[in-house]
Amino acid sequence: MIRYVIQRLLIMIPTLIAISAIVFILIQLPPGDYLDSYIAELQSQGEKVDPKKIKFLREQYGFDKPLIEQYFVWAIGMLQGDFGYSFEYGLPVTDVVGDRVFLTFLVSVTTIAFAWIVSFPIGVYSATHQYSWGDYGLTFLGFLGLATPNFLLALVLLYFANVVFGTSIGGLMDPEYIDQPWSFDKVLSVLEHLWIPVVVIGTAGTAEMIRRVRANLLDELQKQYVITARAKGLAPTKVILKYPLRVALNFFVSDVGSLLPGVISGSAIVSVVLSLPTTGPMLLESLRSQDMYLAGSFLMLLATLTVIGVLISDLALAALDPRIRLEGGITR
Repeated sequence: MIRYVIQRLLIMIPTLIAISAIVFILIQLPPGDYLDSYIAELQSQGEKVDPKKIKFLREQYGFDKPLIEQYFVWAIGMLQGDFGYSFEYGLPVTDVVGDRVFLTFLVSVTTIAFAWIVSFPIGVYSATHQYSWGDYGLTFLGFLGLATPNFLLALVLLYFANVVFGTSIGGLMDPEYIDQPWSFDKVLSVLEHLWIPVVVIGTAGTAEMIRRVRANLLDELQKQYVITARAKGLAPTKVILKYPLRVALNFFVSDVGSLLPGVISGSAIVSVVLSLPTTGPMLLESLRSQDMYLAGSFLMLLATLTVIGVLISDLALAALDPRIRLEGGITR
């Protein structure tokens, strides 16, 4: 086990180096840079552009240097904890991100917990009561949740909250707590607003998980070892929980690699609709404005979380399913 983990950690180093190079190249692919976008925006507003100021900014930001030198400055800076400078906000990337990473993490983790807590019991019930009225009703709700886009549900909730209750449900806190230091009242305000994005974002994921748990568990319940366990007189609950449910959960564990980056990126479209101060809209805006260091830092963070998530999912799968072994070779 320890040897396997060390090997994977060593492989992660060249993997992340290659990803950083690809990310930098992709960010540089669109024509121009941030200053070109800035000039175009000023000209569209009818303002004059001072060539001397643009030249000074280009030298200050390092845009006049070769791309290979820009890449090494950025990559070495990240290793030292310096993620660069955000041109759009005029601040270091770490200062721009601020509380957004924490709030995104809070929303995403709560959404994942909500989806798992709701989907597991319902999926098990549907599988063990196949073709019952309860199964049909839950199946209908599952298809309804899958067919409803998250951003559409967010718009519907915004409309009814404004028209019926006369209140706004956007944001993650009351306006007076924005950009204020954390306090007990601010935490309560966040908790009061948190359930709305959790329900909106988690609806489709919960419906999908219910269908997957049901399908995988139904497949396991038809296998010979389950039939033998039932024939031996084991309690139905023990028969289900002992092996079939564990095997049916393999795909949940294997999804950890995609869950971790989702924890940081969040649901960008829903965040825009609900005006959530999360990292998703900031990432989209940084890509649009070619704010290369802010966008590159986000993408590298997502890539790092993906690599770590894949390692965690492999280790968790080996612990969950006794049929999976980390060592290679054939056991005789």
